[in-house]
Amino acid sequence: MALVSADTQISELLSELHQLIKQTQEERSRSEHNLLNIQKTHERMQTENKISPYYRTKLRGLYTTAKADAEAECGSVGLCICLSLCLFGLGYKQTRVSASPDLSLSLSLCCRILRRALDKIAEIKSLLEERRIAVKMSGLYSDADPPRKTMRRGVLMTLLQQSAMTLPLWIGKPGDTPPPLCGAIPASSDYVAKPGDKVAARVKAVDGDEQWILAEVVSYSHAANKYEVDDIDEEGKERHTLSRRRIIPLPQWKANPETDPEALFHKEQLVLALYPQTTCFYRALIHAPPQRPQDDYSVLFEDTSYADGYSPPLNVAQRYVVACKENKKK
Repeated sequence: MALVSADTQISELLSELHQLIKQTQEERSRSEHNLLNIQKTHERMQTENKISPYYRTKLRGLYTTAKADAEAECGSVGLCICLSLCLFGLGYKQTRVSASPDLSLSLSLCCRILRRALDKIAEIKSLLEERRIAVKMSGLYSDADPPRKTMRRGVLMTLLQQSAMTLPLWIGKPGDTPPPLCGAIPASSDYVAKPGDKVAARVKAVDGDEQWILAEVVSYSHAANKYEVDDIDEEGKERHTLSRRRIIPLPQWKANPETDPEALFHKEQLVLALYPQTTCFYRALIHAPPQRPQDDYSVLFEDTSYADGYSPPLNVAQRYVVACKENKKK
Protein backbone atom coordinates (compact mmCIF):
# COMPACT_ATOMS: atom_id res chain seq x y z
CA MET A 1 0.00 0.00 0.00
CA ALA A 2 2.87 2.36 0.81
CA LEU A 3 4.31 1.85 -2.68
CA VAL A 4 0.95 2.60 -4.31
CA SER A 5 0.66 5.77 -2.23
CA ALA A 6 4.16 6.87 -3.25
CA ASP A 7 3.36 6.23 -6.93
CA THR A 8 0.21 8.35 -6.63
CA GLN A 9 2.12 11.19 -4.98
CA ILE A 10 4.83 11.07 -7.64
CA SER A 11 2.22 11.16 -10.40
CA GLU A 12 0.54 14.20 -8.83
CA LEU A 13 3.85 16.00 -8.37
CA LEU A 14 4.86 15.31 -11.98
CA SER A 15 1.56 16.79 -13.13
CA GLU A 16 2.17 19.91 -11.01
CA LEU A 17 5.72 20.16 -12.35
CA HIS A 18 4.41 19.94 -15.93
CA GLN A 19 2.05 22.85 -15.24
CA LEU A 20 4.90 24.90 -13.78
CA ILE A 21 7.01 24.29 -16.87
CA LYS A 22 4.13 25.40 -19.10
CA GLN A 23 3.62 28.46 -16.93
CA THR A 24 7.32 29.29 -17.21
CA GLN A 25 7.15 29.19 -21.01
CA GLU A 26 4.01 31.33 -21.05
CA GLU A 27 5.63 33.95 -18.84
CA ARG A 28 8.76 33.98 -21.00
CA SER A 29 6.70 34.39 -24.18
CA ARG A 30 4.70 37.25 -22.69
CA SER A 31 7.84 39.01 -21.52
CA GLU A 32 9.67 38.48 -24.81
CA HIS A 33 6.94 40.33 -26.72
CA ASN A 34 7.40 43.41 -24.55
CA LEU A 35 11.20 43.21 -24.75
CA LEU A 36 11.02 42.94 -28.53
CA ASN A 37 9.06 46.19 -28.59
CA ILE A 38 11.75 47.82 -26.45
CA GLN A 39 14.46 46.64 -28.83
CA LYS A 40 12.61 47.85 -31.92
CA THR A 41 12.01 51.25 -30.32
CA HIS A 42 15.72 51.61 -29.59
CA GLU A 43 16.54 50.67 -33.20
CA ARG A 44 14.16 53.32 -34.56
CA MET A 45 15.70 55.92 -32.26
CA GLN A 46 19.18 55.05 -33.53
CA THR A 47 18.01 55.24 -37.14
CA GLU A 48 16.46 58.68 -36.60
CA ASN A 49 19.37 59.72 -34.38
CA LYS A 50 17.12 61.57 -31.94
CA ILE A 51 15.10 61.01 -28.78
CA SER A 52 11.70 62.55 -29.30
CA PRO A 53 9.14 63.06 -26.49
CA TYR A 54 7.09 60.29 -28.17
CA TYR A 55 9.86 57.71 -27.95
CA ARG A 56 10.73 58.79 -24.42
CA THR A 57 7.14 58.32 -23.26
CA LYS A 58 6.82 55.02 -25.11
CA LEU A 59 10.03 53.62 -23.64
CA ARG A 60 9.06 54.70 -20.15
CA GLY A 61 5.80 52.78 -20.49
CA LEU A 62 7.48 49.69 -21.95
CA TYR A 63 10.14 49.56 -19.24
CA THR A 64 7.53 50.08 -16.51
CA THR A 65 5.55 47.13 -17.87
CA ALA A 66 8.66 44.96 -18.11
CA LYS A 67 9.68 45.83 -14.57
CA ALA A 68 6.22 45.04 -13.23
CA ASP A 69 6.20 41.71 -15.08
CA ALA A 70 9.62 40.71 -13.86
CA GLU A 71 9.18 41.27 -10.13
CA ALA A 72 12.91 40.83 -10.02
CA GLU A 73 13.05 38.47 -7.10
CA CYS A 74 16.43 37.20 -8.26
CA GLY A 75 19.01 39.82 -8.97
CA SER A 76 21.49 37.93 -11.13
CA VAL A 77 21.33 36.72 -14.69
CA GLY A 78 23.60 33.77 -13.94
CA LEU A 79 21.31 32.67 -11.10
CA CYS A 80 18.27 32.36 -13.33
CA ILE A 81 20.20 30.72 -16.17
CA CYS A 82 21.71 28.10 -13.84
CA LEU A 83 18.42 27.42 -12.06
CA SER A 84 16.35 26.94 -15.19
CA LEU A 85 18.92 24.76 -16.97
CA CYS A 86 20.08 22.67 -14.02
CA LEU A 87 16.50 22.02 -12.93
CA PHE A 88 15.72 19.95 -15.97
CA GLY A 89 19.19 18.45 -16.58
CA LEU A 90 19.50 19.92 -20.04
CA GLY A 91 23.24 19.41 -20.50
CA TYR A 92 23.56 22.68 -22.36
CA LYS A 93 26.33 24.75 -23.90
CA GLN A 94 26.28 28.04 -22.06
CA THR A 95 26.37 31.25 -24.07
CA ARG A 96 27.99 34.25 -22.46
CA VAL A 97 25.67 37.25 -22.43
CA SER A 98 25.92 40.74 -21.05
CA ALA A 99 23.69 41.58 -18.14
CA SER A 100 21.53 44.15 -19.95
CA PRO A 101 18.44 45.40 -18.08
CA ASP A 102 16.17 43.82 -20.71
CA LEU A 103 17.76 40.38 -20.41
CA SER A 104 17.92 40.55 -16.63
CA LEU A 105 14.21 41.32 -16.45
CA SER A 106 13.37 38.55 -18.91
CA LEU A 107 15.32 35.91 -17.02
CA SER A 108 14.28 36.94 -13.54
CA LEU A 109 10.63 36.86 -14.61
CA CYS A 110 10.57 33.07 -14.30
CA CYS A 111 12.62 32.81 -11.11
CA ARG A 112 9.72 32.40 -8.68
CA ILE A 113 8.11 29.71 -10.83
CA LEU A 114 11.43 27.93 -11.21
CA ARG A 115 11.96 27.92 -7.44
CA ARG A 116 8.60 26.21 -7.06
CA ALA A 117 9.59 23.72 -9.78
CA LEU A 118 12.84 23.02 -7.93
CA ASP A 119 10.86 22.22 -4.78
CA LYS A 120 8.66 19.81 -6.76
CA ILE A 121 11.68 18.07 -8.24
CA ALA A 122 13.22 17.67 -4.77
CA GLU A 123 9.97 16.13 -3.51
CA ILE A 124 9.82 13.72 -6.46
CA LYS A 125 13.44 12.63 -5.99
CA SER A 126 12.84 12.08 -2.28
CA LEU A 127 9.75 9.96 -2.93
CA LEU A 128 11.55 7.92 -5.60
CA GLU A 129 14.41 7.23 -3.19
CA GLU A 130 11.98 6.22 -0.40
CA ARG A 131 10.17 3.96 -2.84
CA ARG A 132 13.44 2.36 -3.98
CA ILE A 133 14.49 1.64 -0.39
CA ALA A 134 11.04 0.23 0.47
CA VAL A 135 11.21 -2.08 -2.57
CA LYS A 136 14.72 -3.16 -1.63
CA MET A 137 13.71 -3.95 1.95
CA SER A 138 10.58 -5.86 0.89
CA GLY A 139 12.42 -7.91 -1.72
CA LEU A 140 9.99 -6.86 -4.46
CA TYR A 141 11.37 -5.51 -7.73
CA SER A 142 9.83 -4.09 -10.87
CA ASP A 143 11.28 -4.08 -14.36
CA ALA A 144 12.35 -0.48 -13.81
CA ASP A 145 14.12 -1.31 -10.54
CA PRO A 146 16.00 -4.60 -10.94
CA PRO A 147 17.69 -6.21 -7.94
CA ARG A 148 21.35 -5.40 -7.45
CA LYS A 149 22.49 -8.87 -8.36
CA THR A 150 21.22 -8.42 -11.96
CA MET A 151 22.80 -5.01 -12.50
CA ARG A 152 25.60 -5.07 -15.02
CA ARG A 153 28.64 -2.87 -14.50
CA GLY A 154 27.86 -0.70 -17.51
CA VAL A 155 24.40 0.01 -16.10
CA LEU A 156 25.91 0.91 -12.72
CA MET A 157 28.35 3.38 -14.32
CA THR A 158 25.48 4.99 -16.24
CA LEU A 159 23.43 5.36 -13.05
CA LEU A 160 26.37 6.95 -11.24
CA GLN A 161 26.81 9.41 -14.08
CA GLN A 162 23.10 10.26 -14.05
CA SER A 163 23.22 10.79 -10.30
CA ALA A 164 26.03 13.31 -10.78
CA MET A 165 24.26 15.13 -13.61
CA THR A 166 20.96 15.46 -11.76
CA LEU A 167 22.49 16.63 -8.46
CA PRO A 168 20.55 19.85 -7.78
CA LEU A 169 22.28 23.21 -7.95
CA TRP A 170 22.05 25.17 -4.70
CA ILE A 171 20.30 28.48 -5.33
CA GLY A 172 20.24 30.86 -2.39
CA LYS A 173 18.57 34.21 -1.99
CA PRO A 174 20.74 37.34 -1.81
CA GLY A 175 22.84 37.19 1.36
CA ASP A 176 22.42 33.42 1.90
CA THR A 177 25.51 31.29 2.41
CA PRO A 178 25.75 27.75 1.00
CA PRO A 179 24.71 25.06 3.52
CA PRO A 180 26.65 21.98 4.64
CA LEU A 181 26.98 19.33 1.91
CA CYS A 182 26.88 21.97 -0.81
CA GLY A 183 29.94 21.39 -2.99
CA ALA A 184 33.08 21.29 -0.83
CA ILE A 185 31.31 22.29 2.40
CA PRO A 186 31.42 19.29 4.76
CA ALA A 187 28.54 17.95 6.83
CA SER A 188 28.04 19.33 10.33
CA SER A 189 29.68 17.40 13.17
CA ASP A 190 26.34 15.97 14.35
CA TYR A 191 25.07 15.04 10.89
CA VAL A 192 23.78 11.49 10.41
CA ALA A 193 23.38 10.18 6.87
CA LYS A 194 19.98 8.68 6.07
CA PRO A 195 19.32 5.19 4.68
CA GLY A 196 19.85 5.32 0.92
CA ASP A 197 22.38 8.17 1.10
CA LYS A 198 25.59 7.68 -0.87
CA VAL A 199 28.86 8.05 1.04
CA ALA A 200 32.58 7.49 0.72
CA ALA A 201 33.41 4.62 3.10
CA ARG A 202 36.83 3.47 4.24
CA VAL A 203 36.93 -0.34 4.26
CA LYS A 204 39.49 -3.13 4.32
CA ALA A 205 40.14 -4.71 0.94
CA VAL A 206 40.67 -8.42 0.35
CA ASP A 207 44.45 -7.94 0.48
CA GLY A 208 44.19 -6.24 3.88
CA ASP A 209 44.83 -2.72 2.61
CA GLU A 210 42.29 -0.01 3.30
CA GLN A 211 40.51 1.86 0.55
CA TRP A 212 37.71 4.37 0.11
CA ILE A 213 34.70 2.98 -1.76
CA LEU A 214 31.37 4.36 -2.89
CA ALA A 215 28.71 2.92 -0.59
CA GLU A 216 25.05 3.26 0.33
CA VAL A 217 23.87 3.76 3.91
CA VAL A 218 21.66 0.96 5.23
CA SER A 219 21.28 2.10 8.83
CA TYR A 220 22.91 3.99 11.68
CA SER A 221 23.12 2.89 15.32
CA HIS A 222 23.10 5.86 17.70
CA ALA A 223 24.02 3.54 20.56
CA ALA A 224 27.13 2.20 18.86
CA ASN A 225 27.84 5.31 16.73
CA LYS A 226 28.28 3.05 13.73
CA TYR A 227 26.91 2.80 10.21
CA GLU A 228 25.94 -0.23 8.21
CA VAL A 229 26.70 0.39 4.54
CA ASP A 230 26.52 -1.64 1.33
CA ASP A 231 29.25 -1.55 -1.28
CA ILE A 232 27.61 0.11 -4.29
CA ASP A 233 29.52 -2.19 -6.62
CA GLU A 234 27.57 -5.41 -7.15
CA GLU A 235 30.85 -7.27 -7.58
CA GLY A 236 31.65 -6.48 -3.95
CA LYS A 237 28.28 -7.56 -2.55
CA GLU A 238 29.50 -6.74 0.92
CA ARG A 239 27.94 -5.05 3.93
CA HIS A 240 30.28 -3.18 6.25
CA THR A 241 29.84 -1.93 9.81
CA LEU A 242 31.88 1.24 10.17
CA SER A 243 32.47 4.01 12.68
CA ARG A 244 31.50 7.58 11.78
CA ARG A 245 35.10 8.60 11.16
CA ARG A 246 35.23 6.09 8.28
CA ILE A 247 32.27 7.69 6.53
CA ILE A 248 32.23 10.87 4.44
CA PRO A 249 28.77 11.96 3.19
CA LEU A 250 28.72 13.00 -0.47
CA PRO A 251 27.52 16.48 -1.53
CA GLN A 252 23.76 16.90 -1.80
CA TRP A 253 23.93 20.07 -3.91
CA LYS A 254 26.25 21.40 -6.57
CA ALA A 255 27.92 24.71 -5.77
CA ASN A 256 27.57 27.43 -8.37
CA PRO A 257 31.05 28.70 -9.34
CA GLU A 258 29.57 31.98 -10.56
CA THR A 259 27.82 32.89 -7.30
CA ASP A 260 29.41 30.69 -4.58
CA PRO A 261 33.05 29.97 -5.55
CA GLU A 262 33.95 29.69 -1.87
CA ALA A 263 31.89 26.47 -1.73
CA LEU A 264 34.25 24.73 -4.16
CA PHE A 265 37.63 23.07 -3.66
CA HIS A 266 40.47 25.25 -4.89
CA LYS A 267 43.40 24.57 -7.20
CA GLU A 268 46.04 22.24 -5.68
CA GLN A 269 43.77 21.31 -2.76
CA LEU A 270 44.03 17.65 -1.68
CA VAL A 271 40.81 15.68 -2.10
CA LEU A 272 39.36 12.21 -2.49
CA ALA A 273 37.85 11.75 -5.95
CA LEU A 274 36.02 8.86 -7.58
CA TYR A 275 38.30 7.48 -10.29
CA PRO A 276 36.43 7.44 -13.64
CA GLN A 277 34.64 4.16 -14.46
CA THR A 278 35.29 2.75 -10.96
CA THR A 279 33.56 2.83 -7.57
CA CYS A 280 36.69 3.70 -5.56
CA PHE A 281 37.93 7.06 -4.29
CA TYR A 282 41.60 7.95 -4.56
CA ARG A 283 43.72 10.85 -3.39
CA ALA A 284 44.05 13.66 -5.92
CA LEU A 285 44.95 17.31 -6.33
CA ILE A 286 42.53 19.80 -7.80
CA HIS A 287 43.95 20.82 -11.17
CA ALA A 288 41.10 23.23 -11.93
CA PRO A 289 37.75 23.81 -10.20
CA PRO A 290 34.52 24.09 -12.21
CA GLN A 291 34.04 27.40 -14.01
CA ARG A 292 30.33 26.94 -14.75
CA PRO A 293 27.55 25.06 -12.90
CA GLN A 294 27.57 22.16 -15.37
CA ASP A 295 31.37 21.74 -15.32
CA ASP A 296 33.31 18.98 -13.54
CA TYR A 297 36.49 19.30 -11.51
CA SER A 298 39.75 18.59 -13.30
CA VAL A 299 41.90 16.52 -10.93
CA LEU A 300 45.36 14.94 -10.83
CA PHE A 301 45.26 11.50 -9.20
CA GLU A 302 48.30 10.34 -7.23
CA ASP A 303 50.05 7.80 -9.45
CA THR A 304 53.63 6.62 -8.96
CA SER A 305 53.82 5.36 -12.56
CA TYR A 306 54.25 8.98 -13.68
CA ALA A 307 57.48 10.91 -13.20
CA ASP A 308 55.87 13.71 -11.18
CA GLY A 309 53.72 11.29 -9.15
CA TYR A 310 50.41 12.41 -10.64
CA SER A 311 48.19 11.28 -13.51
CA PRO A 312 47.21 13.55 -16.40
CA PRO A 313 44.12 15.71 -15.65
CA LEU A 314 40.86 13.76 -15.44
CA ASN A 315 37.31 15.09 -15.01
CA VAL A 316 35.29 14.16 -11.91
CA ALA A 317 31.81 15.50 -11.09
CA GLN A 318 31.16 17.59 -7.97
CA ARG A 319 29.04 14.73 -6.65
CA TYR A 320 32.12 12.51 -6.28
CA VAL A 321 34.75 14.86 -4.86
CA VAL A 322 35.14 15.14 -1.07
CA ALA A 323 37.72 16.43 1.38
CA CYS A 324 40.70 14.19 2.12
CA LYS A 325 41.24 13.60 5.82
CA GLU A 326 44.87 12.56 5.35
CA ASN A 327 47.20 15.41 4.43
CA LYS A 328 50.39 13.38 4.13
CA LYS A 329 51.17 12.10 0.64
CA LYS A 330 51.49 8.33 0.40
